[in-house]
Amino acid sequence: MGLIDTRDLRQFPSGDNSSDTVINGVHFNLTALNLYNYTYYSNDTISNASKCYLIFEKYQPHMFANGSWVNGTNCYNPYYGIKARGATSIGFATLFAASIVFSLVNLRKHGRLFIREDKRFRAIGRRWQWYWMCFVAACGMISCITGVDVDRDYLQNIPIVLQSFFFCLALPGTLAMVWEQTRHWGSWQERQLYDRDPFSLPQDDKRAKTEFWMPLVFYLFAWLNFFMIIPRSWTPLEKQNSKDQQENIAEPAGTDVREKVGGILAALAFLVICFSLHHSLRHYKPRATGIWNKINSFCRDCPTKIFLSIIVLAIRVAYAIASAWEWDISIFKYDVNVGWPFGLGWGSTLLIIIIMEVAGMVEENEDKVILQQRRDRGRIVDQELGLVKKPNWWSKSHADSRLTDEERMKALTTEVGGGRPTARNISANVELTNMNLRNRSRDRPAVDPFRDHSPQDSTSGNRLTIARTESDNASTMTGVSNTTRASDRTLGENAQPQVIRSMLDI
Repeated sequence: MGLIDTRDLRQFPSGDNSSDTVINGVHFNLTALNLYNYTYYSNDTISNASKCYLIFEKYQPHMFANGSWVNGTNCYNPYYGIKARGATSIGFATLFAASIVFSLVNLRKHGRLFIREDKRFRAIGRRWQWYWMCFVAACGMISCITGVDVDRDYLQNIPIVLQSFFFCLALPGTLAMVWEQTRHWGSWQERQLYDRDPFSLPQDDKRAKTEFWMPLVFYLFAWLNFFMIIPRSWTPLEKQNSKDQQENIAEPAGTDVREKVGGILAALAFLVICFSLHHSLRHYKPRATGIWNKINSFCRDCPTKIFLSIIVLAIRVAYAIASAWEWDISIFKYDVNVGWPFGLGWGSTLLIIIIMEVAGMVEENEDKVILQQRRDRGRIVDQELGLVKKPNWWSKSHADSRLTDEERMKALTTEVGGGRPTARNISANVELTNMNLRNRSRDRPAVDPFRDHSPQDSTSGNRLTIARTESDNASTMTGVSNTTRASDRTLGENAQPQVIRSMLDI
């Protein structure tokens, strides 16, 4: 049996007569084979433009005169065992699947809110990193699973296209997850400074404008990389059944201009990430003068996770650029040395994910860190003011100490005349029998000013005035006696009815 890379044309073997041929012990009608444009290849396959069948060893198909086949096996069925590419793909697919679990755990840990969300620092900003990591891990898992069939298929088909497609699709996602990690670290430094002094970092200065444009520039390059590499014809990568097909069809498609421009755009996006780190260190960390001092300050202030991620990302971008020019190291080649695509390609991507996962497990939720920083600043202020924190038994013996600040203020206002006791006093005193008459010194009768009164009405008005006066006296005097009641009644009877001159007298 010939190898795939030596796929040459063969003449049909002679048979019993001029219209008969025998291949692998099976007789075929040579006239029918020529009629339907079937060709016999050196890799023991017989095919035309639409059908391809294996015809060696146990594979013995038969074709009728009408062009139909019986007991035929498609050329693209798995035939070989799993080799280095397939075994490596299985291992990487398992690691990518496990990383999705850890990414979801870290997403829940760092994405939870313990402080009310601020418009300036949205919670979605710290979650994007984990979203992109799940996306890249999913691409890696799908690509590596399909890599198993690249080894097993007798002739290359859709598996090599799927592996190459998701490999290229993961590159902008890898750039995005490192970018979001770097950008959010700068935002986290800004948030800590803003929490200590809200007026120290204005939102209309050059720093803020730079931070506004950087994400737009980065995603511009990342999406341009996507549109240059992904939306194109992937079918030529399947044409690797012979040396001639690789050189004339697959290689030009895998190293065309679109692939080269996509690698350059990925490098530009990488430079934006480096500039973002420089910008954050410059504005949110102490500045140093001198070359050695700057190096020392960079080593001190730059987070290890970001430094390692950028270094490994540089390897991934360099491989994307190199494979766009050199076909022999490209993952598009079905018989490539697996050390190139899995060591520099998927290996670097997986290493970046591992670095981020470990850092996510070690670090604390940012809201909790902010709360702890506020408590620390509160203790420092208490020390400056000479305030001493009460022991635990103090709160148990003083019920007021368990109240919130708002409840404690309400209690203080109650002691000076506010709160529920005052409300109860007001409601208790607002009674018709307890209300004092206004302008009692005028001693006017309660008559209707809008109608004329007869002498009888005047008498009834005097009686009503006397009754109200008695009620008033009963509510205001400390001791009720008959003498007081009699004197009040005498005054009420001798008093003259008041004449209403204006509405002000009412």
